[in-house]
Amino acid sequence: MAEATNMRLRLPLLCIILEVILIILFGTLVEYNVDTDAKLWNANKNQSATRHDYENEFYYRYPSFQDVHVMIFVGFGFLMTFLQRYGFSSVGFNFLIAAFSLQWATLMQGFFHGMHHGKIHVGVTSMINADFCTGSVLISFGAVLGKTSPVQLLVMAIFEVTLFAVNEFILLTILGANDAGGSMTIHTFGAYFGLVVTRVLYRPNLDKSKHRNSSVYHSDLFAMIGTIYLWMFWPSFNSAITNYGDPQHRTAMNTYYSLASCTLATFAFSALVNPEGKLDMVHIQNAALAGGVAVGTAGEMMLTPFGSMIVGFLAGTISVLGYKYLTPVLESKLKIQDTCGIHNLHGMPGVLGAVVGAVTSALASPAVYGNGLQRVFADGEPGEWNAQSRGGFQAISLVVTLGMALIGGLVTGFILKLPIYGAPPDTHCFEDGLYWEVPGEEEGHHELNEVATPNETEKLNS
Repeated sequence: MAEATNMRLRLPLLCIILEVILIILFGTLVEYNVDTDAKLWNANKNQSATRHDYENEFYYRYPSFQDVHVMIFVGFGFLMTFLQRYGFSSVGFNFLIAAFSLQWATLMQGFFHGMHHGKIHVGVTSMINADFCTGSVLISFGAVLGKTSPVQLLVMAIFEVTLFAVNEFILLTILGANDAGGSMTIHTFGAYFGLVVTRVLYRPNLDKSKHRNSSVYHSDLFAMIGTIYLWMFWPSFNSAITNYGDPQHRTAMNTYYSLASCTLATFAFSALVNPEGKLDMVHIQNAALAGGVAVGTAGEMMLTPFGSMIVGFLAGTISVLGYKYLTPVLESKLKIQDTCGIHNLHGMPGVLGAVVGAVTSALASPAVYGNGLQRVFADGEPGEWNAQSRGGFQAISLVVTLGMALIGGLVTGFILKLPIYGAPPDTHCFEDGLYWEVPGEEEGHHELNEVATPNETEKLNS
């Protein structure tokens, strides 16, 4: 197995080279912002007799950052442990690419909208934004889970983080779009980028590893840990960088109700589409989260609690139906092998969220928002407000995101297809033993068991 992947040099060299480059770039370009720098913070504090230490941005944003950080490392990591023999890789590679991506994202996002006199200023908000960008990479990871080497994943992260920052700059700065929870920038972009990558990396003989591309009782239970963490903290995720006050409060509440409604829809349709009326753990693990994705764009708007519940119910419905009916079609007709079903959890609900955001923006008015219009929409001056124009820019943002994701995924996919990354062979996909020391397991005996039929295995064990 070691000869097949040759990670002895490839992975260490890439990790060391990338980290050295990051350290050099941080050393020359990155510095603390006003709320983090000792000299600047204390100089500003001394100039204002009423300013206190607890007014530092840290105390307002860090609780949200903690929640987002847990989602990235625990939520996404454990959500992907459903594969019976890929738990080490799901959590471990998630850990690796997240640790790299948040550093690279700090630089890329800084280049586009964080430069001050030639320096990138960092603080707790830039930490949250870097985690958001990392989340998009981890969504794409779900599409290629089990079929790629850690070297391929790191290379994918290099390109995706860069393109994410470009797309984010176009949407938020040039088009002035609202997308605090990332229905477009994070979920739609990450999903369709990953889907195109996995299409380019299509494996016609993946059936040779079909017996590993499934769950067992305890692996599904581990995956539910990821689901519950994501579900609990999603209100923090969507509201983490919204304006203080009513927009942040409203975003958390809208997400809260959307998730609750989505969960009931998920249970309902999961039982409904099963001939025996039984629940499918795949649906519960994933579709129950779609409500958080679908209010990512409109969360800070006056969506209303019942409006959020409608959006969540629709998201849960389309996600379950996607897992049941659309995923098999994507694989058989379009040759898209989507391991985690990211199209159903992030792709379709992300597009739904973008549409909901466009419609809600087009219906916004000073009569509804009052003086709060400008706090939600940057161009929301009551005398100059054009709701239809704002809705149009939201819709254009969705088209731009899809274009960037599809083209970027295509180019990145072909780069990852080069035979230099130690990708697993078709016969050993979804297998930890290819990249990890798995304790308590003899390789030869394991290889014999995994290709044997259940009857043959029983004979061997006896």
